[in-house]
Amino acid sequence: MFAPTRVGPVLRVGLTGRQSEGGQGRDSVAEKSPERVFLHTPLKTVIGVRAAKQLAEKLSLVTVGELLRYYPRKYDRRGRLTDLSGLKVGERVTVWATVRSIKERQLGPGRKVKSITNVVIGDHKTELTCTFFNRWNLARFMPVGTDAMFSGTVSKFNGNLQISSPQIAVVSFEGSTQPALAGAVSDLINDKPSVSPGKDAIDVIESFPGGLIPVYPLSEGITGALMQRCVRTVLSVLDAVADPLPDVLLAEHGLVDLAHALHDIHRPPDEKALDAAIARLRYDEALSIQLVLARRRAEMRNFPAEPCPRVEGGLLSAFDEDLPFTLTDGQKEVGEVIANDLATIHPMNRLLQGEVGSGKTVVALRAMLQVIDSGRQAVLLAPTEVLAAQHARSLRSVLGQMGNGGELGSLPGAIKITLLTGSMTAGARREALLDIASGQAGIAVGTHALLSDGVFFAELGLIVIDEQHRFGVEQRNALRNKHPAGNPPHVLVMTATPIPRTVAMTVYGDLDTSTLSELPKGRSPISTTVVPAAEKPQWVDRAWSRVHEEVAAGHQVYIVCPKIGDDAEVLAPASGKSPEAASRDDHDPLDDGLDDPDDEAPGEDERRPPLAVLDVARDLAEGPLSGLRLGILHGRMLPADKDAVMTGFAARRLDVLVATTVIEVGVDVANATMMIVLDAERFGMSQLHQLRGRVGRGEAAGVCLLITEAPENSVGRARLDAVAKTNDGFKLAEADLELRREGNVLGTSQAGKSSGLRQLSLIRDREVIEAAREDAMELVGQDPTMAEHPGLAAMVAAVIDEEGQEFLDKG
Repeated sequence: MFAPTRVGPVLRVGLTGRQSEGGQGRDSVAEKSPERVFLHTPLKTVIGVRAAKQLAEKLSLVTVGELLRYYPRKYDRRGRLTDLSGLKVGERVTVWATVRSIKERQLGPGRKVKSITNVVIGDHKTELTCTFFNRWNLARFMPVGTDAMFSGTVSKFNGNLQISSPQIAVVSFEGSTQPALAGAVSDLINDKPSVSPGKDAIDVIESFPGGLIPVYPLSEGITGALMQRCVRTVLSVLDAVADPLPDVLLAEHGLVDLAHALHDIHRPPDEKALDAAIARLRYDEALSIQLVLARRRAEMRNFPAEPCPRVEGGLLSAFDEDLPFTLTDGQKEVGEVIANDLATIHPMNRLLQGEVGSGKTVVALRAMLQVIDSGRQAVLLAPTEVLAAQHARSLRSVLGQMGNGGELGSLPGAIKITLLTGSMTAGARREALLDIASGQAGIAVGTHALLSDGVFFAELGLIVIDEQHRFGVEQRNALRNKHPAGNPPHVLVMTATPIPRTVAMTVYGDLDTSTLSELPKGRSPISTTVVPAAEKPQWVDRAWSRVHEEVAAGHQVYIVCPKIGDDAEVLAPASGKSPEAASRDDHDPLDDGLDDPDDEAPGEDERRPPLAVLDVARDLAEGPLSGLRLGILHGRMLPADKDAVMTGFAARRLDVLVATTVIEVGVDVANATMMIVLDAERFGMSQLHQLRGRVGRGEAAGVCLLITEAPENSVGRARLDAVAKTNDGFKLAEADLELRREGNVLGTSQAGKSSGLRQLSLIRDREVIEAAREDAMELVGQDPTMAEHPGLAAMVAAVIDEEGQEFLDKG
């Protein structure tokens, strides 16, 4: 059992959490501690029903282990407390100062804020005002002369710096011995300052042994004082902690045991101990993810797929013989790997990533032909109707007579390609469903409509998912489970959005990864230029002139905007579906939203709304692009209208296409040579790389202009400069990960989840993740069910909540 540690500056000094003055239990968080306390012990038996209820309702913390794995988000260092003279607006600070004056003003009944109290504090040279709302009798708890620590965010009011509603830790009380100030625990829980007569400030601050004062992520109603108190109480009574990690892993990686790690993350005796605790808990999180993924890979091998070996003289052989171009070395190599995967009894689960235009679709088509040669069906799932319809047309075009099955005059054995989308008429949908269910459709191409319950397959052998990142976990899992007789299909996931290695090892860790980095011969280079509209407006004028020049040369241009516009009209389609139902099938989450706005952009009130397609198209048609043939494309148009626009653009009946990011993936018009992205700072780096990949797909070179009003030294401008400097999508993906806020590894971000990953960083911890991946594969290889390592299963449950495990299980 850990020895009780001394109380920190936001706690009552001299009380252990199981004692109180007068023996009334008033200062104790606990009502009655159990005889023995383990990680699975309910908090209410240790810290009391009231505090436990608060932690459960606000932070989903129910057990001792969940509380101890709710780690501090940072540490205030003793000796580094902020000097009052160096405060900056917006900075979160902890200052140690003396109360100079207190003025309370009553605002009267009927108001939400009934009183305002201004407390002027000062150090040896500077004064600062702390403002409190509805906090009566502060002078009683914190009279003039009191030394205290104040923690909050610095703001400015009437030209003066202040801290609004700071947290307070009273560390000494000027000349008082009032027993009433011995501090009831209710004051502590309600974030009222607690005081401790006779203790000076230095003693209280030093009650954190290493001078490291933990600061926790909080929720409304949960104060730092309450968290400190509860954690300290739990640590003081915690029994021996069984370590789930095998001794060999502890020794191999030089990790401290779990007991010391959980103690030192909350009460570190020094910096070295804190670093050791963080390293151990970081590894726990990495190993937990990799164990889930490794077990999933092992479990999938227990459900055999139907092997689809290559058939000599089949459709694949005929296709290869008629190819008008030579496959790249990368396409040949990856194709061989996929062919071997398909030929085995184990279901293939492979991620194929490659640069825009690297030839992923040809690789996928060859895999589909191999499966069809074995008498089974293939599915190609696309994120939007525009892309699904284009895929269907492209497959028929590339396959030629081999792809016109079901038509008059088709060759024997020709493949029937069936398109299924949500906007189809009832009759067309029934016909498509019959083709798929009967097996007549060798290749089914579609959107989310392929995921619905009424879709059945005869002999589903392969699923190809285009642009994996556009599909949610539930959507991907629904199609993966659409197989007869319980035999899972092979799965090939494609993305042109390069995935950083650490992301691939976590979110996509259950997939084998193949990469196409070589571009086919004949692809033209793309030059990218940042156009600073605010600094050089004449460059914007030149951009519109350049559009006229490209069109005069016989080429076409994309203009991309971040928004559609509020006055977009959607008419009921011929199918009779509502506009909402018609567009739901084609909904693109990035089509009418911002992917990654500039962190350093002005506030909401200062920043103008993003430019919209409908407004921009009208202004351009009436202004700088007058005389050119302009088209509009966005996700709220009727599917038939979208298809008509794209067909017209591909047939060169339009000169300029003003669109949202609905064109980001899969749109292939070789004659398009120029792209202008408006409000470019509102897009992420990988997204911009995807967008510019729509040009330069023919013989002529591509040009991409990123027009922005982002200031020169802003984060948004840094992203754009990085995009302009390189066409290497993999380098951009890594740079994007470093520049953007990292986000939750498991794709969830609910505040207050008790088992989120808090220590692991995809940016920083690549080596840790790689080591954990190797360890997990070895552990699961030796013990697939974890029967010999029950502690590891418990660790996974403690570190990753059920939702996170489900995300990994289905991903």
